[in-house]
Formats: sequence, structure tokens, C-alpha cells
Amino acid sequence: MSDDARQLIFRVHAVQRMFERGLTANDVSAALAAGETIEDYPKDTPYPSRLVLGWVGGRPLHVVAAENASAREIIVITVYEPDPIRWDSDFKRRRP
Repeated sequence: MSDDARQLIFRVHAVQRMFERGLTANDVSAALAAGETIEDYPKDTPYPSRLVLGWVGGRPLHVVAAENASAREIIVITVYEPDPIRWDSDFKRRRP
């Protein structure tokens, strides 16, 4: 999913989590633009989504975003700092 010329739409849940974690829309946009897709969810509805690992000021950040290709929108569903207990040290793989 390319983020070029696509509008970011933030779900209420994402905005709440961003506020709790002191993150801005620019932080999320940067994480999506420079981040790495670590999981794909092609069967999500109403749009396929993905989990992106990005870095903001040295902090790992996971962004779950869906793409509404026909409307050229990226919908940010949630944003969080991955828990090192639940994720490998590179924050790319869940621990068993």
C-alpha cells in the first residue's frame, strides 16, 4: 500500500491511543511512510489492513491501518508501542 497522495483518516480509537501516548498525526504519518509492514490482513473488512512497524524519536510504534483504495484513503485503526514481553526484540514478531 503506497501512502503517496492518500488521505489519512483516523478512527476515534486511534486518536484516543495517540493522545494517551503523546503521539501526533505527523508521528503516525511518518511511521507509515518510513515503516515496514510486518503483518498483512488481506481478509479484514471492509478493507484489507496491515500492521506497520515504524520508529518515532527512537520509540518503536505499531500502526494498524486499512486501505480504502477506491477513495484513496488510509484509515488508521490503532496506534501503540509494542510490549517487549509480547514481541521479539526487533518488534517484528510476536513471541509464542
